[in-house]
Amino acid sequence: MKVVIVGAGSVGSSIARELLAHKHEILLIDLKPEVIGRSGLRGAHWLVGDACELSTLKDAKLEDADVVVSATGDDKVNLVVSLLAKTEFGVGRTVGRVNNPKNDWMFDDSWGVDVAVNTPQLMTALVEEAVEIGDLVRLLTLQTGVSSLVEFTVPHDSHVIGLTVGGIEWPEDSTLVAILRDQAPITPSRDDVLDGGDELFFVTTIAAEDQLRALLSPESSADAEDAEEGVHAAADRQGSDGPAPEDDGFDG
Repeated sequence: MKVVIVGAGSVGSSIARELLAHKHEILLIDLKPEVIGRSGLRGAHWLVGDACELSTLKDAKLEDADVVVSATGDDKVNLVVSLLAKTEFGVGRTVGRVNNPKNDWMFDDSWGVDVAVNTPQLMTALVEEAVEIGDLVRLLTLQTGVSSLVEFTVPHDSHVIGLTVGGIEWPEDSTLVAILRDQAPITPSRDDVLDGGDELFFVTTIAAEDQLRALLSPESSADAEDAEEGVHAAADRQGSDGPAPEDDGFDG
């Protein structure tokens, strides 16, 4: 896979290092030629120039790239590069780094961004994932801000323990894509039984997150039990006192 990374700072270089280790073809674009020597990236290709200029992107042969990553420290640059990559070169997938969380709303398909990576938001999600067992945590926003990847760690007293994946009526726009159990990933099947400590990963629309959260929360189980107890209590009263009189619609 050919990946073009714009911005060879700490973030861009780290991404390049990981991708090189996985045998991908990497081209880095940066304004400063001195970053080449200090990067320590062996096997990467380099282009010195302004990635906001069409001539630079043409020199990079961006039309041959599978993915373009805009990883500079300037949100304006990242947006412009993503937009040019999509509209001028037809790149299939763009990833944009969000530096200022206030700009997150702009990183969508109108600016050519397929996946926006908000580092502060991601770090917050990872912290919440570590401490908020039993709560739904958004890990990543996908596909122009419409969908997300979320995680739920099943508490050991959860009402879903013992239920099968196929026995739960998941929200229409939520799909369970993986279960992490004992540090091993499992591809979910309808017959898999959920257990305490399981980490459930869903791809869901952001609009359906609240439905998924409500389904998995302890309150949903408590509400169901209260409703069932109410039905039994009403039946017991009717059995002991006889049928309730019909309401004739008048008071007094």
